[in-house]
Amino acid sequence: MHKLSRRSVSAISGLRYQTLAPPIFSYHNLAVEGDSNLPQFPSRWYSVLTAGKRNASYSVLHPNIRCGLLFGNRYESTAAAADVSNPPAEKYEYQAEVSRLMDLIVHSLYSNKEVFLRELVSNASDALDKLRFLSVTEPELLKDTFDLDIRIQTDKDNGVITITDTGIGMTRQELVDCLGTIAQSGTAKFLQAMKESKDAGSDNNLIGQFGVGFYSTFLVSDRVVVSTKSPKSDKQYIWEGEANAGSYTIREETDPEKLIPRGTRLTLYLKRDDKGFAHPERIQNLVKNYSQFVSFPIYTWQEKGFTKEVEVDEDPAEVKKDEAEDAKTEKKKKTKTVVERYWDWELTNETKPIWLRNPKEVTTEEYNEFYKKTFNEYLDPLASSHFTTEGEVEFRSILFVPATAPMGREDVINPKTKNIKLYVKRVFISDDFDGELFPRYLSFVKGVVDCNDLPLFASRETLQESRIVRIMRKILVRKALDMILGISMSENKDEYEKFWANFGKNMKLGCIEDNENQKRIAPLLRFFSSHGEEELISLDEYVERMKPEQKDIYFIASNNLKSARNTPFFERLLEKDLEVMFLIDPIDEVAIQNLKTYKGKNFVDIRKEDLDLGDKNEETQLKPEVVEPVEAGGPK
Repeated sequence: MHKLSRRSVSAISGLRYQTLAPPIFSYHNLAVEGDSNLPQFPSRWYSVLTAGKRNASYSVLHPNIRCGLLFGNRYESTAAAADVSNPPAEKYEYQAEVSRLMDLIVHSLYSNKEVFLRELVSNASDALDKLRFLSVTEPELLKDTFDLDIRIQTDKDNGVITITDTGIGMTRQELVDCLGTIAQSGTAKFLQAMKESKDAGSDNNLIGQFGVGFYSTFLVSDRVVVSTKSPKSDKQYIWEGEANAGSYTIREETDPEKLIPRGTRLTLYLKRDDKGFAHPERIQNLVKNYSQFVSFPIYTWQEKGFTKEVEVDEDPAEVKKDEAEDAKTEKKKKTKTVVERYWDWELTNETKPIWLRNPKEVTTEEYNEFYKKTFNEYLDPLASSHFTTEGEVEFRSILFVPATAPMGREDVINPKTKNIKLYVKRVFISDDFDGELFPRYLSFVKGVVDCNDLPLFASRETLQESRIVRIMRKILVRKALDMILGISMSENKDEYEKFWANFGKNMKLGCIEDNENQKRIAPLLRFFSSHGEEELISLDEYVERMKPEQKDIYFIASNNLKSARNTPFFERLLEKDLEVMFLIDPIDEVAIQNLKTYKGKNFVDIRKEDLDLGDKNEETQLKPEVVEPVEAGGPK
């Protein structure tokens, strides 16, 4: 778990700075004189975001802190930096028509605008992953000891979002190749190169298609600026493009205040209607929702505060009066408590995904805590199943059976739920499903599914047509039914009674709708029978008690137990001590008719007119043989 061990320089100064972004800087065991209440800081690097006009009061208040690019310059908020003489920008045409590209993204791939942040964070994670992987054989790539992290800062007044990573960065040619067309993808090319390499391992399976994900920025932005520095190049380049434009520009960055040691900085200038995304709390919530389990730390720029005592100016008349009364007594100055505001980086993705851990190392308490926190439940689940599948499709999952059914539900089945959270490589994709991952009779099952083989930009339409999803669904259904079977086999019979009271009708519906899994569902069914007064039995229990000569499973459908026991059809079987199942729920009879047989035994309705209980065989065996008389003289 990543933890912040120190505050930013803004905490030292105790002043509130509304910066668009701080420059990169390092604390070199700084000590601030004159304020013992403020913390002291060891060395710490911060990501470069953007530069602006320097706040002169910072150096005046704290002369101990050296100013300079790497020593903690502070900048006031500004929508645009000061003009700096830059080399002329080179113009490039997109290889794909931008209007067609945007239409593809908005209408085919993305159902809501907020996923732009998910895409950009995933790209940043790719860049960090790629740097870490390549540094194994090229350690010089990590010669600058910056933390591998992602930092997101907003300027809500001007509608600007800045996302910075300390990953691999891009050269000028890579900017053209990766951001010039939807067909190209930096990550895809990297993966292809790794597949062709004999030294490639399983760890290089990265997320995303950078070209597609990057252009999601234009869902919310009028203009996007990408500043990037590759450790393989000594120059930093700026890519700039606008929505609905057919071209983009690339130029070299020459402003020393905007240079970054390594990585990529994206600056999004939001559309008027989308400036709400630039609110710090909204960005923080989106990161927690979509990118909570990304493997690198994600920091967001948040406003904080601490309390301190300050002197209060007293009324001169009261001061004179007090002095007259207590001339000889030394009086303490009056103070009050105030909240000092400052801005600081806050770690946003603190939770590690539990499903990536070895199930043997996870306790029941940890599963229960994860379940209650993730799905806002207050009761522990009845059961959980933590598993990994490999082979044709690779994914990890944790499934849960809730302790109770949803409160106040009118319908037995609700196919459209938010009970399954789908991730692709720890990046949240969606929880809005309508039967794609589970059939509707299992819609009550809750859980997390993290698949390695699905595209990051998968929409519901994509999932419905995906062969991978069909394979996942088949595995998930079987795992869920196995989990429920485990509850039924528990020594604590009360657990399955609770399950059946809440979800029994779901299992009966499964017999009707899921022919492929009928054999798995049938042992989970429970019915009343003539064997006990108010006790539910399983089909296995019925079969175990069958008479040696009994070939069928007998049942009768009725409105309630009393009418079932009083039916004249039942008396005949009662005389022969044959057990009869009572189907008192309207769905019971339909489920049994669809099931047809169980362990080679047919289901037979005792109301049938030609019901054979073995009487005909008995009559045949007891009937005396009739011998015809033979006439005298013998047969002719």
